[in-house]
Amino acid sequence: MTQKDFDEIAALAMTHTGIVLGNHKVNMVYARIARRLRVLGMNTFRNYLTYLNANFEAESTEFVNALTTNLTSFFRENHHFDFLRSEAFPKLRQQGKKRLRIWSSGCSIGQEAYSIAITLKQSSFPSDWDIKILATDLDSNVVEKGNQGIYPADSISSLPKDVKQNYFKHSPDGKTIRVKDGLREMVYFKRLNLLEDWPVKGPFDIIFCRNVVIYFNKDTQRTLFDRYANLLPVGGYLFIGHSESLNGISTRFESIGNTIYRKIR
Repeated sequence: MTQKDFDEIAALAMTHTGIVLGNHKVNMVYARIARRLRVLGMNTFRNYLTYLNANFEAESTEFVNALTTNLTSFFRENHHFDFLRSEAFPKLRQQGKKRLRIWSSGCSIGQEAYSIAITLKQSSFPSDWDIKILATDLDSNVVEKGNQGIYPADSISSLPKDVKQNYFKHSPDGKTIRVKDGLREMVYFKRLNLLEDWPVKGPFDIIFCRNVVIYFNKDTQRTLFDRYANLLPVGGYLFIGHSESLNGISTRFESIGNTIYRKIR
């Protein structure tokens, strides 16, 4: 892979996904795109780029899937779920509107969305409430995995015993677990590119956008958080990743905790 090849890949990634690929990502890009070369029977990155540019509509999904990073776990950054349980959900219940919408954007393989669903179940919302969780990601492969709700058994090894029993079912061989239907029915998985039009109207009460904007430049971050704010009511909640901040990016939110924000305008 030449520098020209890398620069062209980075430019395509930026244009179509907003992901910024600096030169420190050369090895990662090499390893991931090389897999596509092997699948397609190609031996140079230049051949692949020629093919990609000539067949972008057909190949773009595989190209994007190859470049996206999907690190996740159940109840990752657990303080967010503690806040939902102790602060956000009780306040939303008190409003009595009987409608709740939550968006897990950048949901990866779905463990974040299912963690939200478990927290909702634990919070004992009345049965007459209309509750839905939207889970979206750029990578179509992880969206499908999330929809299936099947994971390695060790992915829930650290969870409390009652959570394991109430919300997961082990496979006969014990190697995998599946999210129980009652939980899966709460979550709706869709592929979505955050840089494109959003086929969602909202309003959402809560939006999770964790460990997503670290891949975007500042201008893209400003646009994205402004769009999120437009879909939240005043007082709505935004959760971001542990290495992310809205400082200097958006004035439409106030910090109310560790990477927890509330819309103010």
